[in-house]
Amino acid sequence: MSKHPLIVNTEWLAERLEDPNLRIVDATTFLKIPDSEKEEVGMWSGRDAYNQGHIPGAVFADLMHELSDPEAPLPMTVPPREQFVKKMEEIGVGDGTYVVIYDQGALVGNPVVAAQWASRLAWQLRYEGFEDISVLEGGYQKWKEEGRPTSTEPGHYPQAKFSGERRPELLATKEDVKRAMHDDQIILINSLSPEDFRGETNTYPRKGHIPNSVNVFFGSHGDPNTRKIYDESRLRETFEKAGALDPDKKVITYCGGGIAATWNALLLNMLGQQNVAVYDGSMNEWASDPDCPLITGS
Repeated sequence: MSKHPLIVNTEWLAERLEDPNLRIVDATTFLKIPDSEKEEVGMWSGRDAYNQGHIPGAVFADLMHELSDPEAPLPMTVPPREQFVKKMEEIGVGDGTYVVIYDQGALVGNPVVAAQWASRLAWQLRYEGFEDISVLEGGYQKWKEEGRPTSTEPGHYPQAKFSGERRPELLATKEDVKRAMHDDQIILINSLSPEDFRGETNTYPRKGHIPNSVNVFFGSHGDPNTRKIYDESRLRETFEKAGALDPDKKVITYCGGGIAATWNALLLNMLGQQNVAVYDGSMNEWASDPDCPLITGS
C-alpha cells in the first residue's frame, strides 16, 4: 500500500522538493467540452503548457500520446503494459521512488475542482502495480497562486526499474458492467454531470446513463475558490448516499472516457473503500454500442 497520503497539499510537497526519492510528474491534459452542438469535443496534450512552466524538477507524462493505446478505437484507452512500463522507467518512476502527480485543471474554461488527469495517471500506475503515489491538491494553479517556485527547465530523473505486477481487478470491462447492472453487491457510479446523467446533453453518441447506476458528479468534491477538496466528513456523506462506502460491496466508476471516473475512485480509496474498479471504456464505448442499454431522467 501507499506509504504516503493519496492526496497531499502544496505545503507538503514544497517541504520535500529536495528528496532524492521523490518523482514529481506533470500529467496535464486539456479537455474542452463544446458549448454548442456544432462544436466537437477538443482534447490536447499539456506538453506545451509544461514547457511554459512547471513545478521545479517535474517531468512530463503525456497521457494522450504516450500512455494510451495507439491501436485502440477509443481515446485514452489503457496501453499495453510494456508500453506503459517502458515510459515510466524512462521518466524515473519505479522501485524505491514515490510519486506526486499534478495537473493544470480538469476542464478548459470550467472552474470545477478535480485532479482528474493526475488521478488517471495514478490509477494507471496502481493498475500496473505501483502503489506509492500521491495526487497534489489544487494542482499547478494552486502552487502558482501561492507564489511557489516554477521552472521552464525540463525535469530529469535517473532511469528506474519498474517491477510491479498488473492488478486486473482495478479495471472494469463492458462485460463486467453488464453483469454489474444486475448485481446488488456492485455499486455503479456515473461520475458525469447531473445533466449528462439525465440525458440532457449531446456529448455522447446516445443519451442517458447505465441502468442501476447512481450519479456522483466528479466536480462536486472541491471548492473552486480555494482549489481545496472538501473535508472528509462531507466527502464521506456524498459517497455514503450512493452506498459506495459499504465495505462488503464493490464499486465500479465510469464517466465519458475513463478520466473523471478515476477521481471518484481515488477519493473512494482515500475514504477507505479499496474495492473500486474503473470502467476504462465508459460512455465512449457503452453509448457506441446499441446493444448496451441507457436510460434518461434522474
